[in-house]
Amino acid sequence: MDQITDNALMIKVKNGDLDRMGLLFERHHRQLLGFLYHMTGQRELSEDLVQNVFYRMLKYRHTFRGDGEFRSWMYHVARNVIHDEGRGQKRTIRAQELEAHTERISGTDRADAGIQKRQELQSLRQALNELPEESREVLVLSRYQELKYAEIAGIMNLSEGAVKVRVHRALQQLKNHYLKLESNEM
Repeated sequence: MDQITDNALMIKVKNGDLDRMGLLFERHHRQLLGFLYHMTGQRELSEDLVQNVFYRMLKYRHTFRGDGEFRSWMYHVARNVIHDEGRGQKRTIRAQELEAHTERISGTDRADAGIQKRQELQSLRQALNELPEESREVLVLSRYQELKYAEIAGIMNLSEGAVKVRVHRALQQLKNHYLKLESNEM
């Protein structure tokens, strides 16, 4: 049996078959949660925002044209939800949530290696959190969500070249913040 594409599913939703949104949710909610978590740093808020994104996709389903990738449209909606939620407010990560998140990521039983890895991940997350929202967003989309530059360009209404430049600059900023944090710990 052929697997129906996301675009075809969303066209069906757009045409009134709202039950198909459940399949899109199953396919993309984890990925979307990861994006929102990296943007907000707050697990519970991110879970709420996932629901808001899918609600808005239903509400504004008439705006889906089907000529681009569904994921690009979904992330575009997600960006709007984030901006509406925070109005550009920079979010900080609660230490307890960060520790729980880094423990899940590290997944190692070796005590010393695990502690060092958690500390490095915590420093990386803190450095990412210190970036301006625009830089953090482009890194999360390209590195964590593994979107192609062309997809990110569509989401952010930029040229592909502009996305490449922003990713490069954001990586440099992240590196500088990370090295600064690491040097402060020594």
